[in-house]
Amino acid sequence: MTMPRAIYPGSFDPITYGHIDIVRRARKLFPKLIIAIVANPNKQAFFSVQEREQITRDALAEMGIDDVEVTSYTGLLIDCAHKLEASAVVRGLRANSDFDYEFQMALTNRDLDSEIETVLFMTAGKYSFLSSSIVKEVKRFGGDIASFVPKSVDDALTRKLADQ
Repeated sequence: MTMPRAIYPGSFDPITYGHIDIVRRARKLFPKLIIAIVANPNKQAFFSVQEREQITRDALAEMGIDDVEVTSYTGLLIDCAHKLEASAVVRGLRANSDFDYEFQMALTNRDLDSEIETVLFMTAGKYSFLSSSIVKEVKRFGGDIASFVPKSVDDALTRKLADQ
């Protein structure tokens, strides 16, 4: 019997403590967890896919999480799940608006492949407001983001903003 594998897809632009909380909790259920960073040509990302992969790896290492693979993909999530031999998709929920979107996506993915389950994790209360967009906005205007992201992510944002 193969061990269950799960993918945790998202833009991770950049990864936050909210994402890391979901990673830690998902690792308790899935022996193999892969963060799959989407390269969505329809969205203007702050960091390139390669930068997001490295920032995510650095943040996980900083947090002592060394058993989670990081990769990227384009196209359909279900195709990525097949390629990575994942039987589950992990997603985090912050609010009702997240639920509506995630519910729709889970049903669509089930229609595409009924063998791949979507597992939704409710965010920890202290991260219920946290998003990558908020982190970037606070940082852009000089605010302290130490309680939102690991230092390596803060440093990456500092470098990127200095280059602009």
